[in-house]
Amino acid sequence: MASSRSSQKPPGWGRPLRLLLRLVLMGVGLGVITGSALKLAGTAIERGDLTLPGWLTPKVTSAKQERADPEAAAINPPSSTDTLGRFETQQELTALSKRWKALAAQDPDLQVSAFMLALDDGRYAQLNPDTALPAASAIKTPILLVALEEIDAGRLSWNEPLTLSKTVVGGGSGWMASKPLGTRFPTHEVATEMIRVSDNTATNLLIERVGGQVDLNARFNSLGLSATKVNNWLPDLKGTNTTSARDLARAIALVDTGEALSIRGRDLFREVMGTSVTNRLLPGGLLKGLGGSQGKPDDSLMIKGYRVFNKTGDIGIAYADAGLIELPDGRRAVAAFVVKGPFNDPRSTELIRNMAAAMAPVLKPKPAPPRQR
Repeated sequence: MASSRSSQKPPGWGRPLRLLLRLVLMGVGLGVITGSALKLAGTAIERGDLTLPGWLTPKVTSAKQERADPEAAAINPPSSTDTLGRFETQQELTALSKRWKALAAQDPDLQVSAFMLALDDGRYAQLNPDTALPAASAIKTPILLVALEEIDAGRLSWNEPLTLSKTVVGGGSGWMASKPLGTRFPTHEVATEMIRVSDNTATNLLIERVGGQVDLNARFNSLGLSATKVNNWLPDLKGTNTTSARDLARAIALVDTGEALSIRGRDLFREVMGTSVTNRLLPGGLLKGLGGSQGKPDDSLMIKGYRVFNKTGDIGIAYADAGLIELPDGRRAVAAFVVKGPFNDPRSTELIRNMAAAMAPVLKPKPAPPRQR
């Protein structure tokens, strides 16, 4: 028996090599079959003969777009502006709209335009939102928007000097008119002073730089600001420059939702709007509606978790205020009010404050639940 066992040949490498070769051939075959199937499936998907599950659809769509225009895909990556809301009305807050109407009815000789929109969910309130009324200095907000669009487009630089001329010197608010003709101001100073202290000469410098009144009005139209018109240099005490509450709210919302301006442009817009020193109308009214507090409205609102980026207007026969409102829970709203009435009539400003106060309860968020341990 020992001799028979010793006569058997030891197993060689033949069987393992044959097995390995079979596995390789099977892998190649499966790869060819899978590739062919995917190619056929891709063609069927493009024709619409085959439907993908919902969770795959966005990825396939973005891949198609990238293949169609790879350069555009590289320059313009997928946008996240959908999370920032849009300037779209969804559900009217009828109780607030009726409250505004009742407040305005107490002074029937005053003309009112009011609009509020919660950007994150589309809730809104309105009262004559598209009525064109004297804009006063509130028109400086859409002018700022157009100037920043010029910067985004590369046609204007943030530090470009603008030269003071006799044409653009305006009376009223501001200090730039007191400087000698020929004085040069950087654009960032001009834009900031236009909002911070409502400098009328600074505003006229920007109107001139973006192409003048006709070109500026065309830009307003392209932005959907149909009631907003510049017909005269500032200060325009006769009220020929016009706007509406919806237009003012839209100009601000287009920036914050990313529908206008780049991220850098939006940051500049916020920085400049945050310098405004007049806070007795929209911010003051909102604070009143939240229960009031001692101290300056802006500081008191921030303690409560609110922040308002606003710009007012005052030419005696018309008052306005419009701004972006940041809420304690991160949501945002835009609100705008324009009132025309007798010269320096305190009822006009009081009506704006009361209307702003009336919207506070619908904007106030519910307290967040405590964290569970």
